[in-house]
Amino acid sequence: MPAALRMPELELIDHAGLDSVVYIRIYLLGLKVIGPLAVLAFLVLVPVNWTGETLEGVKNLAYNDIDKLSISNVPDGSKRFWVHIVMSYVFALWTFYVLYVEYKEVAAMRLRYLASENRRPGQFTVLVRNVPPDPDETVSEHIEHFFRVNHPDSYLTHQVVYNANKLAKLVQKKKSLQNWYTYYLNKYERTSKRPTTRVISLHNNLTINVCFGGVVGTKVDAIDYYSSEIQKLSEAEALGREKVLSDPKAIVKAAFVSFKSRWAAAVCAQTQLSHNPTIWLTEWAPEPRDVYWRNLAIPYFDLTIRRKSVRSFIQGFLPGIVLKIFLILLPTILMMMSKVEGFSSRSSLDRRSAGKYHLFLLVNVFLGSIITGTAFQQLKTFLHQPPTEIPKTVGESIPMKATFFITYTMVDGWAGIAAEILRLVPLVIFHLKNMFLVKTEQDREEAMDPGCLNFATYEPKIQFCFLLGLVYSAVTPVLLPFVIIFFAFSYVVFRHQVINVYDQRYESGGSFWPDVHRRLLIGLLISQFLLMGLLSTKNIEKSTIALLPLPILTIWFHVYCKGRFQSAFVRFSLQDAMTKDTLERATEPNLNLRAYLKDAYVHPVFKGRSHFDSPLLVPDEENNTLVLTRRSS
Repeated sequence: MPAALRMPELELIDHAGLDSVVYIRIYLLGLKVIGPLAVLAFLVLVPVNWTGETLEGVKNLAYNDIDKLSISNVPDGSKRFWVHIVMSYVFALWTFYVLYVEYKEVAAMRLRYLASENRRPGQFTVLVRNVPPDPDETVSEHIEHFFRVNHPDSYLTHQVVYNANKLAKLVQKKKSLQNWYTYYLNKYERTSKRPTTRVISLHNNLTINVCFGGVVGTKVDAIDYYSSEIQKLSEAEALGREKVLSDPKAIVKAAFVSFKSRWAAAVCAQTQLSHNPTIWLTEWAPEPRDVYWRNLAIPYFDLTIRRKSVRSFIQGFLPGIVLKIFLILLPTILMMMSKVEGFSSRSSLDRRSAGKYHLFLLVNVFLGSIITGTAFQQLKTFLHQPPTEIPKTVGESIPMKATFFITYTMVDGWAGIAAEILRLVPLVIFHLKNMFLVKTEQDREEAMDPGCLNFATYEPKIQFCFLLGLVYSAVTPVLLPFVIIFFAFSYVVFRHQVINVYDQRYESGGSFWPDVHRRLLIGLLISQFLLMGLLSTKNIEKSTIALLPLPILTIWFHVYCKGRFQSAFVRFSLQDAMTKDTLERATEPNLNLRAYLKDAYVHPVFKGRSHFDSPLLVPDEENNTLVLTRRSS
């Protein structure tokens, strides 16, 4: 732990990547925002609330000492509420300042990282989608023709995308059978006794292996059975590979197009290639390990329909079924929904899934627990109270709901940290897996896999704790120290994890920060509207008018920051691209970029095959202004 805390940030970027460093800064941001808010609240608001002495005079109202420190203890119509109004402005301005400085720093970190990072295929490559059909040329020929005409001096090569999803499943199944074959072979070498297994024969000469205590199915020699099944799958794999390569329908109307320079790739990725804005659509290619190949086979125009369908499912059906499933399964379900939407990279899937999870926590947990929970809690009381007493009860019940709510959230948060602490002793976890799950060396490697930073699950929970701190800073400030402890402890644990435990699954250069910034401001807006609603029940004259500029100011701040910094997360400057190209040409004049990019964006099931060798161009052809074509028109 001490060594992890002492590691400089630049060294940490080299070691774990910019994504991990930016993620850790979210916890640090929590300390920067909530820490000063807690100090100001305890110095100003807690004495104001404590000396209100209102709860003691209300009959038949259950409360505790924590509630005396909340806004519930201030009498209706008191001018003390103006202290809360003024402090809400102070809290908002401080949050604006910290978020602005952090956004500026993260944007600068990203630009420095992109300018200094080593050469990678994604710097020269663009993902082109919705390639229009051509009656005379194949998809590959059409793509090559288009870019040789429109980017004659910079186009280098391209790789069409194949729909190899079925083939990928076949390869994965073969890998699983090979693992079982190795297990039984090792068992035979240890015992000198031929192992057996049971199978059930199906029609068309198919069999399935069964494991029901060894009493169902026909007993066969395990080594011979798995050897035969692997041979069948190998033949099916070879046939499937040839079928994919020879079938024109297997070619997706998309391709990874590579250029001779970063500058040319930046121009292509950030401009409209055709007068028709719905074809030849371009975006920066994700790094090869970030590509989610399964979704590249989805037709481009199907994506909009899918995302509309998923949005309707979340808004309509999901809130009902979550009452019947464990909350722990929800991130997995939301990730599956994001995959249905068709995003082409793992980083995009994580960001979209995090957005859905944040929306669920915000609507179903936060608003549901406070608004709905408090309403049902007070329904019986309302039926037995005169109308003039109902606003008072509402105003007193909402702040006191915080005690239960913060307890629920902290339990959930600490449970997540406890799970991470268990990962600090990987030797124990490994021995447990080794005892019950490991059969072969492949299983042992998988058991030793430390996993990666699960942004889609962790980041929405961080936002949830931010929301708590912002909402209760002006209402029940005594709860802020618990939020601070959570951020501090999480910062220490996750900094250790990204240095000593986690593997990096992909690197997006901190591209998720605009989402983090936007969700923080959403939390701030919610806290402002809830305070406006709460004070409206306290008979404070003109309190709503006094607080109304706050959400307007927050929205303006979001728009300003978006215009000021967001371009650094979606675009790459031509100046920086030219600088890197110039330096590379000076330091590596004999670099063979075509060979470097040769297999970078080949589907994993085709890796190492010769089918994808791009035709080498002779110097005369590269300089020829005429482009060969098979078109008859």
